[in-house]
Formats: sequence, C-alpha cells, structure tokens
Amino acid sequence: MNGRVDALFPVPDNRNMLPEVEKLLVVQNRDQKIVSIEKELAGIPLEEEDIRDKLTEDQESVDAVKKSIQEVEIAIKNLELDIETRKDSIEKLKVQQFETKKNESYQAMGKEIENYLSEIAELEEQELELMEKVEGFQGELGTANEKLAESQRAVDEDIADLKVLQKNLEEEKAEQEKQKAEAASAVDEDLIEVYERLFKAKNGHAVVGLVDGTCDGCHMKVTQSTVADVKKEQKVAHCENCGRILYWWTVESDSIS
Repeated sequence: MNGRVDALFPVPDNRNMLPEVEKLLVVQNRDQKIVSIEKELAGIPLEEEDIRDKLTEDQESVDAVKKSIQEVEIAIKNLELDIETRKDSIEKLKVQQFETKKNESYQAMGKEIENYLSEIAELEEQELELMEKVEGFQGELGTANEKLAESQRAVDEDIADLKVLQKNLEEEKAEQEKQKAEAASAVDEDLIEVYERLFKAKNGHAVVGLVDGTCDGCHMKVTQSTVADVKKEQKVAHCENCGRILYWWTVESDSIS
C-alpha cells in the first residue's frame, strides 16, 4: 500500500527549497494520500453491493423453482380433495342403492357411481402427471441450489478480501494521519492554517511548483517579482492569481516520498 500511494504523490526533492515550504510539501503529501485512501474506503460499500448483486440472479432462479413446486403441490392437493369428494359420493350412493327397493333408482345410482369412478380415474391420471412435474422441478431445484451455493462461496471470498482491504486501508490512513500531524507540528500555526484553507479550496494542491514563470496549479503566468521571490527562496511566496504557495521547480529535481 505504501509504495503504491507514495508513487502517486511524490514530494519534490529540491535541496535549496525554503524549509517551511519543504515541510508543507510533506504535509501535503500525507494529506493527498489520506484523501486517496478515503476515496477507496468510500467505494468499498458500493463494491460490496456489486459483489452481493451477483447472487441475485441465482437466488431468483431458486425462488422461481420453489414457487413452481408450491403451485403444483397445491394443484395436487386440490385434485386429492376432488377425488376424496367423489369417493365419499360413491359410498353414499352405494348405501342408497342398498336401501332402495326400486330397480329404476338402483340403476340410476349405479350410473352415477360409474361416472364418479370415471372422473376419479381422470383425476388420478392428472395427479400422476403433476407428481412427475414435481419430481422434475425437484431436480431443477437441486441444480439451482448448487449453483447458488457455488456463487455464495465466491461472494463470501470476495467479501472477505474486501474486508481485508478495508482494514489495511484504515490502518494506512491512521498511519498517514499520524505522519501528517508530526509534519504539521513543525510548521508555523498561521502558515498551516493558510495551507489547510488552500488544500480544501484547491482540490488538494495547496503547494505547487513554479515552472518557467507559470504556476503549476492554475497554469497562469506570475509577475517577475513573484518569480524572483520564489527563486530566492527566502520567504513563502504565493501565486497572485490563485493564492497557492509556490516553490522553485527545476528539471533536475528528483522526488522523494
């Protein structure tokens, strides 16, 4: 983490730089790292949400199969009720047949019994077809659950990695805040206040180089007197256009973290 962030926010190494400005560059370097880390931390909840969204489609597949099974099972129960109702009717008709003395009534009730038996046969056939459907859905449910479990394992691993990243970022942020506080304590309080205001107002670039008479913050030319002040490096100089604190930037300057 350190190496990557340091590479993003180098501190110019100008050995003739005004000490106060050099200290401010260290403070700014730490602040820039902190801002970068905070952006990464702010994105973690969204990343986690995206990761968890991967389960949505698989969970919906499982839920859809379960719903289908439930609907078919309800249909089976309704058929069973219809079959039982007809069986009850047959039993009642048989009792009535036994009690009747009229052949005509006996024959009529016999016909009703035959009709009920025919209906029961049809209903039982439908029941068997629905039971076969349930078996098919059960197989689909097993496959869908396996896929969901596999996705869940992958998501759990990704979330665990994200939690590790979050912990590392939080630790790195705390370390950068500590280093910033140490660096800031060596700078005059009034100058730090000016720097803090500029850092917030100028998108994290309060202290910038002066390159060929141009402020590297607002990219505007400064006056010759400002160029002279920056080059002499005897006092803190500001860009008269944007107010940023300036330092003399040379091509030969390396960078340190």
